[in-house]
Amino acid sequence: MTGKPVSLVEAFSVIVDPRVVNRSTHDLVEMLVVAVCATLCGADNFVDIELWASERLEWLRRFMKLEHGIASHDTLGRVFGLLDGKVVEKSFRLWVSGMIPVLEAGTVVAVDGKTSRRSGGDGRAALHLVSALATGIGVVLGQEATSEKSNEITAIPRLLETLAIRGAIVTIDAMGTHASIAKTIQQQGADYVLAVKDNQPKLAESIREFFATGQASHWARVPHDYYETVEKDHGRIEVRRYFAFGQLECLAEPQQWPGLAMFGVVQSERTIKGQTSQEQRLYIGSIPVQARRFAHAVRSHWEVENRLHWCLDVCLNDDQARARVRNSARNLATVRRMVLNILRLDKSRKGGIKTRRMLAGTSDPYREQLLGLAAI
Repeated sequence: MTGKPVSLVEAFSVIVDPRVVNRSTHDLVEMLVVAVCATLCGADNFVDIELWASERLEWLRRFMKLEHGIASHDTLGRVFGLLDGKVVEKSFRLWVSGMIPVLEAGTVVAVDGKTSRRSGGDGRAALHLVSALATGIGVVLGQEATSEKSNEITAIPRLLETLAIRGAIVTIDAMGTHASIAKTIQQQGADYVLAVKDNQPKLAESIREFFATGQASHWARVPHDYYETVEKDHGRIEVRRYFAFGQLECLAEPQQWPGLAMFGVVQSERTIKGQTSQEQRLYIGSIPVQARRFAHAVRSHWEVENRLHWCLDVCLNDDQARARVRNSARNLATVRRMVLNILRLDKSRKGGIKTRRMLAGTSDPYREQLLGLAAI
């Protein structure tokens, strides 16, 4: 972590240009900064980036030389395809570290994967990125690419090892509930709350049996902590009941989970137009046996769907992205997450991500403020 603001130019300067020395017309750092500027203002692909930047060339030259003008969309696509995705990701994390040098203790970091569905084709699997979102502030801390959703198990530890998450609570769905991942989280100085489903059948069954026994006895002589929430909205009533337990000896093989301190059950009861449905979810964690804290972690995890995946698709058209040449899809996806962070951290304007993106496209002063560009 740097502990001080890092400009786009500084962040992109760590990327080694893969092109032949002295044979390139356009400066690599300038191309990347232009891509961020254009994406911030509504561009969704390389054609859009070229068209927007060509129209805004005079404004862009206030901050960059752009000696040879704007690169064509073909050149942009080719260069983005050549760039090492891991190195571009390193520049992203360097830039994020300047914005958020230290996470507040207890910050929930939700880890989950998303597929850019139209990035596949011609025998190539669609891009799947596992991202870490600092909930509450809604900022993407980093991401790791994997060829398929099933490979998240190997991608998650690689991602976590690169992040400064000391004091945070990492939440992951059942796909990432593995002892090796819990160990990585603990080694990074963080706690975990992991969902348990039938990919851990013995563990899941032991939690269900314990909970059913306690429920049958109306929790007589069964120590636990309890928290309940009730939400009412447009004819919908949802009651969530959170139970936290510390009887680890009742679990199947509890010793395999480093730092394990509790397990929990969430019962959800939803009533819509007189029809009631129920759901039960299971978790293990290294946090204290505190139902309210457990509830905060569980509820915060779903921000990764609403504040990241949904925003990427609806506001930044991630699912419609068709960049497919080599590493171009991954690198353009990193640019989109960079733009999402820029817009998320801005508190000077009202409105959502889509509105702020529209304002960035129409207001030079606002765009300059968001990007932190300095005139040359």
